Amino acid sequence: MAELAGAGEQRAALLAAASRFPLPDGARFSYGTAGFRAEGGTMGPAVCRAGLVAALRSVKLGGAAVGLVITASHNPVRDNGVKIVDADGGMMSQDWEPFADALANAPNPDALLQIVLQFAKDEEIKLGGCHSAQVLLARDTRPTGEYLLAAAMKGVNAVIGAVAVDMGILTTPQLHWMVRSKNKGLRDSEMDYFSQVIGSFRCLLELVPKDKGADVINNRLIVDGANGIGGLKLEEMKENISGLDIHVRNSGRGEGILNERCGADFVQKEKVVPLGFVPEDATFRCASFDGDADRLVYFRIVSSSDSRIDLVDGDKILSLFVLFIREQLDIINGKDNQGNEVLPTRFGVIQTAYANGASTDYLKDLGLEVVFTPTGVKYLHKKALEYDIGIYFEANGHGTVLFSDHFVSQLESLTSEFSSKVAGSSQHQAAMRLLATSQLINQAVGDAISGMLLVEAVLQYKGWSFQNWCDLYTDLPSRQLKVKVQDRAAIVTTDAERRVCQPSGLQELIDGEIAKYSHGRCFVRPSGTEDVVRVYAEASTEEAADSLAKQVAQHVERILG
Repeated sequence: MAELAGAGEQRAALLAAASRFPLPDGARFSYGTAGFRAEGGTMGPAVCRAGLVAALRSVKLGGAAVGLVITASHNPVRDNGVKIVDADGGMMSQDWEPFADALANAPNPDALLQIVLQFAKDEEIKLGGCHSAQVLLARDTRPTGEYLLAAAMKGVNAVIGAVAVDMGILTTPQLHWMVRSKNKGLRDSEMDYFSQVIGSFRCLLELVPKDKGADVINNRLIVDGANGIGGLKLEEMKENISGLDIHVRNSGRGEGILNERCGADFVQKEKVVPLGFVPEDATFRCASFDGDADRLVYFRIVSSSDSRIDLVDGDKILSLFVLFIREQLDIINGKDNQGNEVLPTRFGVIQTAYANGASTDYLKDLGLEVVFTPTGVKYLHKKALEYDIGIYFEANGHGTVLFSDHFVSQLESLTSEFSSKVAGSSQHQAAMRLLATSQLINQAVGDAISGMLLVEAVLQYKGWSFQNWCDLYTDLPSRQLKVKVQDRAAIVTTDAERRVCQPSGLQELIDGEIAKYSHGRCFVRPSGTEDVVRVYAEASTEEAADSLAKQVAQHVERILG
């Protein structure tokens, strides 16, 4: 009888939540890499239902903490969105995306109830309070955030036995970090995040060889916070970050509008100085976050009278990290001791087709294993998990370095062994640097704050100027176009979206165009959100890249238009 009463209570709770946030006429939500995203005022139903999904996910995982963050990242301030964080701190399992879609688009409370009951049956999820669940909630600084937080809580609480915990206003990576830490039994508060990031950065600076390191002027770093949460958090942290003179522009304290003509997405796409910068900032090293601080790019203003910039995007951030990590592994193993390595390591670099060809060539010339996945962080992250050290960055600045638990365990043992033999030896210090790196870089998701501090530590370690970094390789000119089509699903790709297998004959036409250009490369792929086909082209000059993109776009238009 008690079980039947629990089932009745559960049904009533689900119907009440769905009735509180009815789906607007004509609304259609789709869960992708960005979660659900739309104009903020329309997001209540989707966010409420996402709360429900997160609570059910926690029940399914035996009560492990799951996260839910309310943000639209680099989108304009009027938008908002919601993303679910899985128990490992990564993105929600792709297997659950169809369920999230179905629930978000359930037309009425009765339909929603039936979808939940059927899914619970299929997944063997016991409802009615049989198992506890916990969902950690966070939001960015958007004005619709508070309203949507309440909607998320209604959704979480609609699952009997689920507890919603408001973690406050956080960067997206902070919430990912907290979920991962909590489920690993580690300290998981915001102060613990600050302490770990700042402490591991300090450790890396202490391990900079005495004959290297930046001079006083190179310690100055100007950061564009996109008028978002990342700028606010960096302002909180910067007084405790030694060895770096940080100046925050667009800090989120009211000097500008979130993501408007500022932030990593704007800087990377437009390649001009963001608002909030002054002529005196020219020549200094600058970094830019996006609105929720999970993307990072660097730049330098060309001159005080010029709005152009020298951009360092995610590809070059990845290359800097690769050089540093590889150097530490070489020190530990001995460069020429390949047959009997002290620390055998499978080190992989993961890119998408959008990575600049010059970066891929550079990494392959270093002898690294470079593999490709379809576009999207969820694919990159999953592939990176297959390595002892897996590193990925998209050109837009979203990426991280993943260290497997097994590798970190080996590294800890080795560090202790080196310490007992010859403390302070080059091998001991290299092992300590890698350990500190694994603590500094966010193991759950791309994190602009921790990524920025790792960049700064590596530049000081190498004694490099911004120009040294820029000179690693020269990007090939590229061009992106969109072609409107009636049915984007007519394009089917293979080889991590780098080649077309349908419609027949299109790839041969693309290959024919590529053959006309020095360093030519081009691919097409259907958009995930619009009825367009995206065309990306590279060649040795801007004119050639433009021409290649246009020629291929014409073929796509003729065949699919």
